[in-house]
Amino acid sequence: MERTRAPGLALPPYEPLVEGLDMENMSRSVVVPVEPTPVQAPPRDHLAWSLCSTLYSNVCCLGFLALVFSVKSRDRKVLGDYSGALSYGSTAKYLNITALLLNIFLIILIIALIASGTITFVNLLNHQQQRQGDHRFFGPT
Repeated sequence: MERTRAPGLALPPYEPLVEGLDMENMSRSVVVPVEPTPVQAPPRDHLAWSLCSTLYSNVCCLGFLALVFSVKSRDRKVLGDYSGALSYGSTAKYLNITALLLNIFLIILIIALIASGTITFVNLLNHQQQRQGDHRFFGPT
């Protein structure tokens, strides 16, 4: 009974066992499990955040500085210098955080100044109307 093989992939060449050798006498193969080294994620460069900090309310040019450090971090990452990329990326991150906090503080300050100015203006108008004898009410007091 001879088997025929369908055309397609050829079998790899093999060496027949030498006469007189038994599989029991041959050395046994050892299987060593090898775990792949964990792939370290590349450091973040925070480029999108820096771009937003630069374009929206760039306080004291902190957003521009963050953008510069983000670009430097991306360049280091492309070159394979992950420690340099991590350093520049963390500097960009802290500059972005500082710019964001300053922007939030300035927005709250502007809203408070506008609100207090409006209240003062309405009180001034009410006071002038009371002095003139017209008792129309313009706002809270």
